[in-house]
Amino acid sequence: MENKLKNPDLFTERELIALEFAEEMTMNSNNIPEELYSDMEAHFDEGEIIEIASVIGAFNYFNKFNNALKTEITK
Repeated sequence: MENKLKNPDLFTERELIALEFAEEMTMNSNNIPEELYSDMEAHFDEGEIIEIASVIGAFNYFNKFNNALKTEITK
């Protein structure tokens, strides 16, 4: 797993795998590597994987929606 985080030591292995899954799902959802999915299955049960994917998908939607409408960030 290639780590792009500035401070990967702040995360557990489980969290790093979930973060990598989030990045792959965001950037390349049609081609999640089998190795990454196997890593997800080793650390999360099926329900957890579905929940993680759902949250990632929802936030990707919100970001694209807000970007398209040029929504200003509230303070």
